[in-house]
Amino acid sequence: MFEVRKPQTGFQRTVAFLELLYHSVVRSVRKSGGNNAILSLLSNMMQTVVFVVAFFVMFQVMGIRGAAIRGDFLLYVMSGIFVFMTHTKTVGQVSGAEGPTSAMMKHAPMNTMIAIAAAAFSALYIQLLTLIVVLYLYHVIMTPVTIDQPVMALICVMIGWLSGVAIGMVLLAAKPWFPGFVGLASTIYQRVNMIASGKMFVANSMPNFMLMMFSWNPLFHIIDQTRGYTFINYNPHKTSFWYPIIVTVALIVIGLMGEFYTRKRASESWSARA
Repeated sequence: MFEVRKPQTGFQRTVAFLELLYHSVVRSVRKSGGNNAILSLLSNMMQTVVFVVAFFVMFQVMGIRGAAIRGDFLLYVMSGIFVFMTHTKTVGQVSGAEGPTSAMMKHAPMNTMIAIAAAAFSALYIQLLTLIVVLYLYHVIMTPVTIDQPVMALICVMIGWLSGVAIGMVLLAAKPWFPGFVGLASTIYQRVNMIASGKMFVANSMPNFMLMMFSWNPLFHIIDQTRGYTFINYNPHKTSFWYPIIVTVALIVIGLMGEFYTRKRASESWSARA
């Protein structure tokens, strides 16, 4: 019942934090796959493969393959799908993380920032593992994969993940106040990004009047920049590398402020509404 807390050094607190984060990430990964991490990975891989095949067939049927970037057409499709999936899955995971009234928060070491970090890193783990496995199988079974600047392409994927974390944090902070609206807004955002992310288009080939309908979206810029680093024959000059970074930083600050404000005013009755 009574516990004497021993003072800890900065290193000990860091180790304890990382240990708690690790177990929280494992729990989040297992929870997303019906308490099975392998099923979670396989489910996500199947979703990615279905997306790639569906868009590949759609491009073939519509006869717009010629508008794509010169190079491996399937890699062109996957470059958009991978960033899109990483972003949208992260938004869903973070916005659905456990809030201040969750039963897990009754355990002393646990807090909302650990829950948010666990949701974010579990989404990143699953998406990166899916990306590596799918690209490896494509490289071995179909044709060798050549990426012009793999490090920068991976950085773009990470920016897509971080922007998903930022948007998810804003939604999570607003969720206790407007649970119905936030749930609807999250769903609409993810559905709108099916088109607004620009994964089906090449920004350089779009007319200006169409570009205005997509340029507001950070994910559109991230996908186009990813393709610029993936293909040696493509140089994106209608999108910005820094715009999504600036928007992401601004949303993270807003999300942190909102989460702090919400946590200080948490009420047990919210768990019945959320």
